[in-house]
Amino acid sequence: MASNLSNKSLGDVVREARASKGLSLRQLALHLNKTPSYLSDIENDRRVPAEDLLRQIARVFSLDFDDLMARGGRFGEDTVRYVMKTPAAGSLFRRVTEHNLQEGDLKKLAKFTERLASRKRHDK
Repeated sequence: MASNLSNKSLGDVVREARASKGLSLRQLALHLNKTPSYLSDIENDRRVPAEDLLRQIARVFSLDFDDLMARGGRFGEDTVRYVMKTPAAGSLFRRVTEHNLQEGDLKKLAKFTERLASRKRHDK
């Protein structure tokens, strides 16, 4: 697969993964139990699949599920519920956006989040 995915859309990533495996739209559609036209819409960024289909696509092509979710503009049901119940989480997302944090900054923030979670589990 392409080494630099940063400027690629969800459809671009799925299309390139499918092509790199030598699968036709019809073959992939059969495998995923979807229609070729539906998958074509995904590859051409006319539709964003549901979370469960993104998970299947990630598995089929060994892609990062979180990356596909983000490229599709999806946060996942659990995340949406959490943000709605935790105003500070929504505020954090707005701050990240306001400050236009870059990929490296976000990776550092994610690592820090994992350390906080680990400490929290350890303290229980």
